[in-house]
Amino acid sequence: MVDYRKIITVEPGKRGGKPCIRGLRITVGDVLGWLAAGMAHSKIISDFPDLTEEDILAALAFAADKEQHRMIAFSTHAAPL
Repeated sequence: MVDYRKIITVEPGKRGGKPCIRGLRITVGDVLGWLAAGMAHSKIISDFPDLTEEDILAALAFAADKEQHRMIAFSTHAAPL
């Protein structure tokens, strides 16, 4: 597994403080969105040559770690109208 802590950066003045890839203006959310849209890793790297396979894996590892540590409450009841 990629150690995303060496790749994902957060800078308050860059992209609204969102987690970015190696200080670039490409956010973890950008990468996840491209993957969710069905883009292959090779296509992402082709379109954004500053990115590497390791960067893409770091974005996935970051998201997985964040998901495991976030508490979300779900209700089986319908919301009141």
